[in-house]
Amino acid sequence: MKKLYIYKITLVASLILASTSCKKEYKDPNAALATDVLNSSRGLTGIAVGLQKLYSSSRTGVYFNSVEANGFVTNELLLSNAGNIPELQLFTGGNSVDGTNTVLGNIWSVSNKIIFDADNVITNAANLADKNYAAGLIAYTSVFKALAIGNLSQYWEKIPAGIGHNVGFVTRLEGFNKAISVIDNALAVIAASQPSVSFKASVPKNLNVKNTLLALKARYALFAGNYPLALATADLVDPAGYSTFDFDTNTFNPIYDIATSTNNVFQPSNIALGQTGAFVPDAADQRVSFYTQPIALAPFLGIKGFGSALTQSIPVFLPGEITLIKAEAYARQPDLTNALIELNKVVTKTPSSDHFGVGAALPQLTGTYTQAQLLDLIYKHRCIELYMSGLKIEDMRRFGRPNSERKRNFFPYPFTERDNNPNTPSDPAF
Repeated sequence: MKKLYIYKITLVASLILASTSCKKEYKDPNAALATDVLNSSRGLTGIAVGLQKLYSSSRTGVYFNSVEANGFVTNELLLSNAGNIPELQLFTGGNSVDGTNTVLGNIWSVSNKIIFDADNVITNAANLADKNYAAGLIAYTSVFKALAIGNLSQYWEKIPAGIGHNVGFVTRLEGFNKAISVIDNALAVIAASQPSVSFKASVPKNLNVKNTLLALKARYALFAGNYPLALATADLVDPAGYSTFDFDTNTFNPIYDIATSTNNVFQPSNIALGQTGAFVPDAADQRVSFYTQPIALAPFLGIKGFGSALTQSIPVFLPGEITLIKAEAYARQPDLTNALIELNKVVTKTPSSDHFGVGAALPQLTGTYTQAQLLDLIYKHRCIELYMSGLKIEDMRRFGRPNSERKRNFFPYPFTERDNNPNTPSDPAF
């Protein structure tokens, strides 16, 4: 990943996570320097690029912790070392998971940090003289603000309404709609002013900003139950507009660095990817061998997929996710004919025809299906296509899977929030 700027000020450089949840004020002791940074395109770009690193890299990043937390409680992942107490809590589930859990604390605190920094960029970019450069900054930054809000909304029943002292909370549905509003604002900005070439040269090159905004809007519209919007937006996503988080020998792929290379944190649960009954992958499904590989250590199954090399890129979203959004949106309206057409695009897709190599290469589904049967098939293929994406727990709720199939339904609020914010809601029972 490019390191074009060094973000010197505490405002952004603070991955001092002990202070990032709590009051969520993120005050900078060097106010003059902060003002200079927030008033310059160079400084704002440094903050914006820093958001991608906060989200996608290291053991404290939102991406790694989302994959891990989701994977343990939905049975995608097997705990490799019971000495990792936060992971053990999640793997055990139920009341073992509490507000001390640092995996959840990382998701909470870093997501709120991203939202805080993103707000600073979006607000101050509007004051730049170069409106095309500003448009790029706002759109790029909005990707990470939307992801941060979306992740909070996936895992907690309520999320902070904003950043500040003793903030109130809104429902997770309001959270998804808030993420959509962030995206809509960004899309409107770049529709009015095309991001400049100089801006595109100043940020990591393999993130297609407009397409990513559309893909995330489709995702969060689906999660919010707005199926017409999810379908309409998914139709706008360019099938060739790929986006990746890229890594290098200084900034590592976190899945490989922390889990795959050590086999000491987590591994795939089993060859069925944690699925049971009718949802077990077909024997010939080539996605299983894409996401897993034999290893020498018990239980002899290791991570492959997007965690197989130190500098391997990770997709921001998969093409198959967009197709499955269409299939589900059609099925729920219901338009079962088009739902089956879209589902079959994923079922029959070969690894060689997918940009990232994710393909089931199975025979086409034929015959007549009820809405319930089609939704079960869509759920099955989301679990396989989007394995270790951090999205399964949201799918399990949306598809009405029983609580007995997962170890938690929603997460308790971190003590760093509860101890400093009297408005923190009660923890969920499960």
